[in-house]
Amino acid sequence: MHIILVTAPGLAPAGAELLDRAGARVIFLSSPDDAREVERIMASEAVDAVISRTVTLSATAIASCATLKVISKHGVGVSNIDVEAATLRGIPVYVTPGANAQSVAEMTLGLMFAAARRIAWMDAELHGGRWTRAQDGVELCGKTLGLVGFGQIGQRVARVCLALGMNVAAFDPALNGGKSPVDGVTLAPSLAELLPQSDVLSLHVPLNRHTRNMLGDAQFSQMPKGAILINTARGEVVDEAALAAALQDGRLFAAGLDTMAVEPLPADSTLATLNNVVLTPHVGGSTPAALATMASAAARNVLGWLDGKPVDRAACVNPQVFA
Repeated sequence: MHIILVTAPGLAPAGAELLDRAGARVIFLSSPDDAREVERIMASEAVDAVISRTVTLSATAIASCATLKVISKHGVGVSNIDVEAATLRGIPVYVTPGANAQSVAEMTLGLMFAAARRIAWMDAELHGGRWTRAQDGVELCGKTLGLVGFGQIGQRVARVCLALGMNVAAFDPALNGGKSPVDGVTLAPSLAELLPQSDVLSLHVPLNRHTRNMLGDAQFSQMPKGAILINTARGEVVDEAALAAALQDGRLFAAGLDTMAVEPLPADSTLATLNNVVLTPHVGGSTPAALATMASAAARNVLGWLDGKPVDRAACVNPQVFA
């Protein structure tokens, strides 16, 4: 019998049913954000596999569990997993690529519209009994959308924005010198060349040493005055102090953020005090449809490895363990 730890209080039925049919014993967390509980379970239970949600899966947790054989992220961002520690143990770390792409793309568009037209602020004003009419919103038709990262999410966003009448440009190092996968989208050779043309800049990159704090004061100053920033990637990609300053001094008109550098967002965060920031609590990929797809894909990832029928290696972020 396989023992599988899900680092959350639950798992969508589509994934839970796969684990149940496999006869696995599944352990859930009592709290969704308690990394110490993860470490306690890993040190005391003969866990074979981990399905990792958002809480940290530390090197300590990985090292303490001698029986651990495979990890799958419930999603694609592995910044909460110590992949290096897993690699040192020869443990593959899988992801579920594309499983939440549509949901994140739709959240990106929602944040873009809300930020451009100050929807969240006007909603709060009316709920507060004030008939406040903002008439300085940004009409997006004719504006240029810049996409940093042009994978499945960025491509979905691009298609909708092209239909709106926006110009779309994208920067993705993986596509340098190649052809755009979406007709009508111009590929920029560098971030520096993308920024000055981006009336709206939307981030769709993983967090790594190249992308951490890739946007700061200098980059915001290179964008058109009154630009809009959308981040549904990872909060640490943006220098939040520099972002707040750019929002306050008018370099940026607004921002829509589904991810923050520290989550949950601290109560004293400057971003929470600004009425030109739309905030959501990292739920871009958390629709029932996306959760079901991610859960079933993560379950297949770990069961496939444990049963000697591994899934496509392209879904593994540390393929060197196969050498």
